[in-house]
Amino acid sequence: MGAQLTIVEKNLHLVDVTGRQMLFHIPSSSLFEVDSASAQLIALLRQQPGLTAEELLAAIPPGVDSSTYQQTLRDLIALELVSDGSPLTPDVGVKKVTEFPLNTVVLNVNTGCNLSCSYCYKEDLDKPSAGKKMDFATARQSIEMLLAESPNEARYNIVFFGGEPLSNFRLIKEVVAFAEQRFAELGKPVDFTMTTNATLLTEEIADWLSEHRFGLSVSMDGPKAIHDKNRITVGGQGTYDVVSRKAKMLLQRYGSRPIGARVTLTRGVTDIKRIWDHLFNELGFAEVGFAPVTSGDISYYNLSDEELVEVFQNMKALGELYLEAALEHRNIGFSNMHQLITDLHEGNKKALPCGAGVAMLAVDHEGELNLCHRFTGSDLDTFGNVNDGVDKARLGDFLEQRLDRTDTGCASCRIRNLCSGGCYHESYARYEDPTRPTYHYCDLMRDWVDFGIDVYSRIMAENPAFIDSYISPRRAH
Repeated sequence: MGAQLTIVEKNLHLVDVTGRQMLFHIPSSSLFEVDSASAQLIALLRQQPGLTAEELLAAIPPGVDSSTYQQTLRDLIALELVSDGSPLTPDVGVKKVTEFPLNTVVLNVNTGCNLSCSYCYKEDLDKPSAGKKMDFATARQSIEMLLAESPNEARYNIVFFGGEPLSNFRLIKEVVAFAEQRFAELGKPVDFTMTTNATLLTEEIADWLSEHRFGLSVSMDGPKAIHDKNRITVGGQGTYDVVSRKAKMLLQRYGSRPIGARVTLTRGVTDIKRIWDHLFNELGFAEVGFAPVTSGDISYYNLSDEELVEVFQNMKALGELYLEAALEHRNIGFSNMHQLITDLHEGNKKALPCGAGVAMLAVDHEGELNLCHRFTGSDLDTFGNVNDGVDKARLGDFLEQRLDRTDTGCASCRIRNLCSGGCYHESYARYEDPTRPTYHYCDLMRDWVDFGIDVYSRIMAENPAFIDSYISPRRAH
């Protein structure tokens, strides 16, 4: 008697795409079109689990080439979509992180900010006069720490963050001059990245940033009525007029890299299409990305559960426009859709939700190492400092908790290797536990990924050149 066969449901997800059945291979985040032999074998085993290979193949209609089905069955077993009782490969092969291949350091150059955005998550945010600025010695040591911890990375990235990072522009210039010389000596490329509210930009600063090829994102929430709701000065005035004026200047002068807009969605703000249209079509940003707020310190600004559902519905509506444009070989710069399509195309598989703590750490103005820029000033323990280096034992213990998917629901979730439990800070803000998955997003994220599979499959079937033109080149930036 042969081994009994069963479908490994946690590894397999079928999605219908315009009459074609696509199989999402969950362990590898890969997508295949299901052929008739695979479809029949899967359907038979779902109807009659426990058949042996001989019984399964005997149930195939007569008159077909049995060798095709035999090979298909072997493939399904090799892909661990069908089990013959052999142990399955663990999704997360590594249960403990001992290597930290840092390639990115985030410098929190000033806790001061000239705005007072009502929804800001930064716990160390200060008014401009009280801002705590990082000094050059700390910034330089951050870079030396990065190189000491990870001397063999192919490329490095230095991110400038705040408060408003341009409020310590003098330090940014010093750091860039030092980093360009230091990395050139090692023959290593270095990138610079910054998110700014744009209010302090001048033509001279814009030209300097372009000269040094900064990857820039501008925090902007949409048209005037939406932007001015929350993105206000310390004195309570709306900032749309100044931000839009500075953004237009920046977009006109900046030639080295595409510039994106980062939108924060808060209570009462769900009109994704209108916001995108203003920022992409009217102002001319290359990409627009949306970040819903559901776990801020001030619950008044959090999207309600109903609004969050509406946000995802509206993201899918913009995704339909993205698909329509892609089939005409146009890119409408919808960052969230772009990222999902990239993950599906590249078969990205994540054991952890992001690079925080592994490839990236954030340095606060005192030189302490934080999990990411969102945690500077929070009560979460830091993980070493720039002088002593990374506290690898503590950081490894922290990451081990998220790697362990036991009793979380993540172990069998179909998007477990794309989501990996969600943002640490979102969990920290909502549950006071950064290792706990962001459960309030689960159903919406599963539906979003199914939508992405549909969009990606149609692009690949009808205009695969879009991927080569607009998805693959993103990695070059």
